[in-house]
Amino acid sequence: MDIGEIIEAVGTAVDVAGVGVIVVGALGSTVLFVRRWMSGRDLDAAYRPYRHGLGRAILLGLEFLVAGDIIRTVAISPTFASVGVLAGIVLIRTFLSFSLEVELENRWPWQSARRPSPGPG
Repeated sequence: MDIGEIIEAVGTAVDVAGVGVIVVGALGSTVLFVRRWMSGRDLDAAYRPYRHGLGRAILLGLEFLVAGDIIRTVAISPTFASVGVLAGIVLIRTFLSFSLEVELENRWPWQSARRPSPGPG
């Protein structure tokens, strides 16, 4: 087995891990959603944590998928065309990650985290 085959296998393994993270995260979030909803919470109270958990799983899975693309493209065949395709893929996935992060946190990344207001003293 030469180095190119090893790098290809590692890139594929990282891709599989990314898909696995998304699938396991989606299944886990769905199970928790159904349990919360069936335990008497209203739909909105069960939906918000579900959305947050699902979004986090997608974000982490996207990070793995980008890493797999980088490993395979840069290490195996760093032609101008393949690096250009990689740049497009990374740009799209970065935009998706950024959009999901804004949706989940309800703030721009450069804004400081919102702190809960102090209760009555």
